Amino acid sequence: MTTITRLTTPFDARSTAADVLAGVDLRGRRAIVTGAASGIGLETARALAGAGAEVTLAVRDQAAGQRAAREILESTGNPWLRVLPLDLTEPRSIRTFLDIWSGPLHALVLNAGVMAAPLRRTRQGYELQFATNHLGHFALATGLHPTLAGSEGARVVSVSSTAHLRSDVVLDDLHFRARPYDPWLAYGQSKTANVLFAVEAQRRWADHGITVNALNPGGIRTNLQRHLSTDELARMQVRAAEGPGWKTPQQGAATSALLAASPLVDGVGGRYFEDCNEAEPHREGTYSGVADYALDPESAARLWDVSRGLVG
Repeated sequence: MTTITRLTTPFDARSTAADVLAGVDLRGRRAIVTGAASGIGLETARALAGAGAEVTLAVRDQAAGQRAAREILESTGNPWLRVLPLDLTEPRSIRTFLDIWSGPLHALVLNAGVMAAPLRRTRQGYELQFATNHLGHFALATGLHPTLAGSEGARVVSVSSTAHLRSDVVLDDLHFRARPYDPWLAYGQSKTANVLFAVEAQRRWADHGITVNALNPGGIRTNLQRHLSTDELARMQVRAAEGPGWKTPQQGAATSALLAASPLVDGVGGRYFEDCNEAEPHREGTYSGVADYALDPESAARLWDVSRGLVG
């Protein structure tokens, strides 16, 4: 039986995305970051551009994306930036993005998301958080698979959350049609799906030269929390205080940057990272680690088949 050693790096919860990519030369490499107009998406894009990569900001709000691109240009001097529209809840938007993209792709960072939102459904009737956080990214990544497979050393990064500890994926009621809607269970389910995607994508795509990993960026105050009440934010503050505390967006982007471009994780896939290191198994009573169900290969395979059916 093969024992997989937990991967650790010299970096930790206080490291920034710039720290992680210091000395890494990404000239000639191309990356896509979804949700790159603000928060950790912006800082991930900035770090990749700062290391010389050509970065496409895939955003729903193009005006915000253009502002982010200008900010990245000013701070890095890298002119190789592009902003493309992408609405992960709209299949037509994803297809248009896929039609526009051409040439190699070395890093795909699936970062965009919505958290703890009130119940809303897409035009297809899918629950919004699952549709945005998982299904839209699933359609994008599988659509870009041929491009990734044709690019040397391609990586896919799936941004999950410690909230995956709240819920496994409920395959027989993904969209809360039979059970009462709970925004945190919906969010947790979608974040577990992000990890399971990495597990199954790695199994399917490793032989194509693609590595896929998932991560928890940590607690960061960003626009992601716009749906939260004052009480919910206070509870998050307590949890953050029990760990390393709130991270800056630059620190929150560090693990994404590590998995997208650091040579320290070359050839590593199908794993879940936090604070720039592979996570330990979750221990009851803590807010860290990875749940066993999020790494279950059978669940990952089932979710893949269901997702493929849902996105057509």
